[in-house]
Amino acid sequence: MKVKELKSEGLNHELEITIPANDIDKRVDVKLQEVGKTARMPGFRPGKVPLAMLKQRYGKAVLGEVLEAAVNETSQKALADKKIKPALQPKIEVKSKDFGEGNDLVYTVQVEAMPEFKVAELKNIKLTKLVTVPDGKEVDEALERIAANNQSTKVVEAKRGAKDGETLVIDFHGRTADDNVEHEGMHAHGHQLKLGSGQFISGFEEQLVGKKAGEKVEVKVSFPENYGAEELAGRDAIFDVKIHEIREPAEAKINDEFAKSLGMDDVKALKEAVKEQLQKELDGHSRMVLKKELLDALDDANKFDVPPGMLELENTNILQQVELERQRNGEGKELSKAEKDEYAQIAERRVRLGLILAEIGNGQKITVADAELHKAVIMEAQKFPGQEREVFDYYGKNPQALESLRAPLFEEKVVDYILELAEVKEKAVSQDELLTALDDEEDAKPKKKATSKKSSAKKDDGEKKPAAQKAPAKKKAAVKKS
Repeated sequence: MKVKELKSEGLNHELEITIPANDIDKRVDVKLQEVGKTARMPGFRPGKVPLAMLKQRYGKAVLGEVLEAAVNETSQKALADKKIKPALQPKIEVKSKDFGEGNDLVYTVQVEAMPEFKVAELKNIKLTKLVTVPDGKEVDEALERIAANNQSTKVVEAKRGAKDGETLVIDFHGRTADDNVEHEGMHAHGHQLKLGSGQFISGFEEQLVGKKAGEKVEVKVSFPENYGAEELAGRDAIFDVKIHEIREPAEAKINDEFAKSLGMDDVKALKEAVKEQLQKELDGHSRMVLKKELLDALDDANKFDVPPGMLELENTNILQQVELERQRNGEGKELSKAEKDEYAQIAERRVRLGLILAEIGNGQKITVADAELHKAVIMEAQKFPGQEREVFDYYGKNPQALESLRAPLFEEKVVDYILELAEVKEKAVSQDELLTALDDEEDAKPKKKATSKKSSAKKDDGEKKPAAQKAPAKKKAAVKKS
């Protein structure tokens, strides 16, 4: 193998590599001998076919495989000998038109090298960690939110009509109007329907407003053309509804009884649990602000050129994220040059910080264990109650998606390592000050793209739905909206 350096400008390199014809011939012969061990030809036992006959029969097929292996092997060796660490996949271009069978193979390798740099002394980094604790007012506000989300109802004793926002306990039996046939899911007993919730198809709930407990109501509705159950789509229907109770919202009192309904011993235990949860959230916010300050310090202390190809890929990715977000928000205006320049700076920062953290992590042999990766998958699955198995299957069948969970885990472990070395002073602040610092940090970066990796695990209630409700899929209950 002969290697000639054609270009070496900054991080860009181009090599010309020549593989002599006799080297190729030797590789072909070795491969043909392997093939000959199992090849069957008339008049010869496997392993006894002459090399010349094997070359005549399999030579062209073997040559392509041999050349691919030779190029991979020699290009990797040439880059290693030149101490060039590729930032991206090298670009290989074959120059010689006739190669093999007595002709040399000549090709070029164009590659961007990883920059060589020495990470600035981590012990010199000085950081301020903002810390806060939830006060009594914040705990009380959190309790009030919990109470509002767990609001119960009480029976309306007065003989009056139902109001919007109240809950009816009803039985209903439905049938399609044109043939008087009841279809699957068109009846339910003791069903609780909150008026105005939009739970049932258009027109159903509205016809029950003003009705009293004990009344029987004939509700007439039309199923949408795109309704999930094909046998009901676009058809008129009649539901016979019996109203058993009208229930109005009952103010949830934050007391021992309420605490016990949430699985706590008493209200004191509930407050402690809420305070602990709030503290975890505030600690998480504090960590995010501290990490941003740390990354700023690393970026300021380590200046070097980043590979143009990596920069272009990251910049393209950011712009795609921004464009997607703008489309969601209905913003049709194109990005200005100033905005694009700003995102280009963000891309450069991200690439540089990625290289710095990788250099530190690899230097300290920081790794992510399979058990840690498995835990991350479990946490992802917990985001989709009832469909955990789908999430596990998704990551089990998609190694690339699984590896995407490894990078943030690696980054956090490297950050932990740096924080142990850096000088970190704590500063007590109010919750508002901490959240303001967090907002400033969030505003400084583009919104993340909504990924599609979990599309197979989107939350979809698996319960059997009564027929007036919104049908999330075909053949599910027949009164819910589609």
